Amino acid sequence: MQWGFVIPVFNHGSSLVQVVSSLQKYGLPIIIVDDGNDSQNKKFINEIIARFPKIVLIVNKRNRGKGFSVCRGIKEARKMGITHLFQIDADGQHDATACDGFLQESKSNPDALICGFPEFDKSIPASRLRAKEISNKYSRFVTLDKTGDMKDAMCGFRIYPVEPFYEICRHAWIDTHMGFDSEILVRMIWRGVPVIYKSVRVTYPIDNKSNFRLVRDNIHISLMFARLTVGMWIRYPILRERKKREVLQK
Repeated sequence: MQWGFVIPVFNHGSSLVQVVSSLQKYGLPIIIVDDGNDSQNKKFINEIIARFPKIVLIVNKRNRGKGFSVCRGIKEARKMGITHLFQIDADGQHDATACDGFLQESKSNPDALICGFPEFDKSIPASRLRAKEISNKYSRFVTLDKTGDMKDAMCGFRIYPVEPFYEICRHAWIDTHMGFDSEILVRMIWRGVPVIYKSVRVTYPIDNKSNFRLVRDNIHISLMFARLTVGMWIRYPILRERKKREVLQK
């Protein structure tokens, strides 16, 4: 088995060096996806590539979104022989010291998706917290999760087993923007991929620049959950039987 990192980057070139620096001790390949950055952010990215080894750069000619970028990263990782890909955001909000525990959990449970759930401090904007709560509720609904087993659907700090992710990318249309994290988690659960949740500290720096676009991303998220609702009803008999078995096994 081979692990690696993927970091989609848009407008966070200045914080990327801190993220990449924190990952160097693992000696693992790092896939950076330049998601149509401007010249200043491209300069930051190119400086990092020149400074650090084991970095593979993928460039989107224009901004295509986080989901599109991570899917490109998965396809590249598969070509490289990477079996487990660790997704980390470029904005530096996640505590990178949590990587040790996540990697160990993945090595002990190679078939599982290791999914972060955030431990926020007081810096999180109230609007962001409300949006996460809404997304979590919808994600639990379309996976028939009535017990709250799904701890968080939006955290961008995860280790994916590459093969099931790659198959999902081949056969399903995945939201390309802010709905991506929720949708790929739901589709992994639909495929029967086990999910293990681990906590990670998350802070929101005062000067943090959000890539969320109110109209565009709310439309994307609404359409994403509409698709997932249809998909849930199509899969309902299978999901219901699986839930019954899980209850019996507990």
